[in-house]
Amino acid sequence: MASFVIEGGHRLCGEIHPQGAKNEVLQIICATLLTAEEVTVNNIPDILDVNNLIQLLREMGVTVAKKGIDSYSFKAENVDLAYLESDEFLKKCSSLRGSVMLIGPMVARFGKALISKPGGDKIGRRRLDTHFVGIQNLGADFRYDEGRGIYEITADRLQGSYMLLDEASVTGTANIVMAAVLAKGTTTIYNAACEPYVQQLCRLLNRMGAKISGIASNLLTIEGVEELHGTQHTVLPDMIEVGSFIGMAAMTKSEITIKNVSYENLGIIPESFRRLGIKLEQRGDDIYVPAQETYQIESFIDGSIMTIADATWPGLTPDLLSVMLVVATQAKGSVLIHQKMFESRLFFVDKLIDMGAQIILCDPHRAVVIGHNHGFKLRGTRLTSPDIRAGIALLIAAMSAEGTSTISNIEQIDRGYQNIEGRLNAIGARITRI
Repeated sequence: MASFVIEGGHRLCGEIHPQGAKNEVLQIICATLLTAEEVTVNNIPDILDVNNLIQLLREMGVTVAKKGIDSYSFKAENVDLAYLESDEFLKKCSSLRGSVMLIGPMVARFGKALISKPGGDKIGRRRLDTHFVGIQNLGADFRYDEGRGIYEITADRLQGSYMLLDEASVTGTANIVMAAVLAKGTTTIYNAACEPYVQQLCRLLNRMGAKISGIASNLLTIEGVEELHGTQHTVLPDMIEVGSFIGMAAMTKSEITIKNVSYENLGIIPESFRRLGIKLEQRGDDIYVPAQETYQIESFIDGSIMTIADATWPGLTPDLLSVMLVVATQAKGSVLIHQKMFESRLFFVDKLIDMGAQIILCDPHRAVVIGHNHGFKLRGTRLTSPDIRAGIALLIAAMSAEGTSTISNIEQIDRGYQNIEGRLNAIGARITRI
């Protein structure tokens, strides 16, 4: 098991490029199963979750070719349907959260999907009801095999339907959309997720011959077609990584420029960091973060304590709350961090408290952070990464801390961040992988 050793207290300086968006590319790769023709995808990040999904498609019989540093082509002409029922396939699905988005394409094109309960971060309950109920609404039969611990979904031909989702699930919306594009008739999805990554998926599918309208809204209308064809697609930069770099600059009092961020797709993220007192400027499609010796958390207009909470798009993504919580530990003022969606994501704060942070964990969803205003540095210590986002938050804390820290279980960080130590060391960090 690998670890990071971080020498804290070093300022960063220079330019850094965000990787392709993990949460988008997992959807896009699954969508390549919807056609027998070649689909080329650019700006694919070299990270564990994505590489595992690409390898899974290879083993399913998809022809995968690396076209460039970050470009791959996928041709699902001869998918091995027998392999999709094997214990080996199901075991691999269970260790990869993104595998749940194979269901929609497989049922739509092949009439059957088997999948084990997928893995991923241990951040609390992540139910699959939206996925299954949505695909059932299209006419699929659903069965859970308790003996094998697998879900089996079958359909002769999916039929378009109206549905109102019980939650605006990003992966649930993606799965239903991928199933509906080959269904007979019209599908209407209300309360659909409308994140930029879902928008990207819909635009890809339209270039492949699908007929999706209402993109960027929570009301999608999909007219089913007989088949899809090949195309090309470029993945957006990762908004979570952009936010992580903003927080990193603030915590280490650094001046950095984050290049080619696709600013128009960042939504409320820049303004959320400004509410913590962090200065940043949009320069073309770049973000410039100046060095700040101190930053002060805003209060609400009535003077009450600032609350930062996650919400469905265009609200603040839950994936950045761990970073914002860490950044608040060195701000001037106090803030309530309210993580609504996942009940275990704030449990990493006990490690920050060990480092000297002043945090009150109110319950599994809420934490009050009293900032040190850089008057007291966090202390280096031994840490363990519990999930991808807490892992990067702990890395930020360690980079700002006094002394040396060790973070173990960094495979969790590798799942979501490409060569993170190499890119950060290039602008002044001191991180060693052992």
